[in-house]
Amino acid sequence: MPNLPDEQIQNFSHETVLLNETVASVLGVKSLNDLTAKKSGIFVDATFGRGGHSRLLLEYLADDSVLIVFDKDPQAIEVAENLAKTDSRVKVIHDSFANIIKCLSDLTIDKVDGIMADLGVSSPQLDDGNRGFSFMRDGVVDMRMDTSRGPSVGEWLKAVDEATLAKVLYEYGEERHSRRIAKAIKAMDSYHSTLELAEVIKTAHPNWQKGKHPATQSFQAMRIFINNELSDVENFLNDCIKILNTGGPLAVISFHSLEDRIIKQFFNHHSRGRYDGDDKLPIPPNRPKYFNKPERIAPSDEEIKANPRARSAYLRVATRSTVAVEN
Repeated sequence: MPNLPDEQIQNFSHETVLLNETVASVLGVKSLNDLTAKKSGIFVDATFGRGGHSRLLLEYLADDSVLIVFDKDPQAIEVAENLAKTDSRVKVIHDSFANIIKCLSDLTIDKVDGIMADLGVSSPQLDDGNRGFSFMRDGVVDMRMDTSRGPSVGEWLKAVDEATLAKVLYEYGEERHSRRIAKAIKAMDSYHSTLELAEVIKTAHPNWQKGKHPATQSFQAMRIFINNELSDVENFLNDCIKILNTGGPLAVISFHSLEDRIIKQFFNHHSRGRYDGDDKLPIPPNRPKYFNKPERIAPSDEEIKANPRARSAYLRVATRSTVAVEN
């Protein structure tokens, strides 16, 4: 897809979720009102999006600080590069946060003082029919975060076999009727229209939750799979252990149970000094505690009322402990 002018990109509005809470967390305070001076250090926004979190964070960073922003989406990178032109503290990386260690190494950076990430799909991606993330308006069946590389969902659907498709729908969408839906999808003549794909899924779906479109879980599954989202999150979280300075916060927002489960388990494992199942062993291993006790923050009722897309969001935060990384 051709690049859009920055003013056209901005037309797709995005309401940043848990804005103040996330920025306060990555700065290591309960509230932004608790800050008595601007912070110095190196910080990372692992999912720049349209820059809501980054812009607010920059207001509280000292002039000698650095903010490194990542994004897969070329349109988000355009916005980030425009921000970098007006603020020399901003460094832009067009890549997945799963490659954070290599990308930071290329900048001769091996440690940072705080990391934040806002997972999932942004409002501009959902609202732009050309991206194919949503069935609320017609568009090409694409769903790639990074439109500059890799196959689209439509291209993948042409090649994938029915059994593999059913497995993807079940594992990444928790879709109970995955086999029936996969069969209907593979019977389609083409995969050029998100509305046509959604209608086929709806027809094949024998039952769905009231108030929820029957294609919701299937679209989620295909998007997660094509973007390698869950494994990217796992790699990113593990790399954060290695690059965070002692006392450095890691603040991550998730929007669905699969992501949130990974983040919750990660923090639990690395803050308790044990993994699930360790207590069943005759002699439980003494594992390092890489993080202090995590905190979960939900959006307020006021935020959910103003921005319904925030209703499924959770922010999980923990700070890097003094334990060194074992080789």
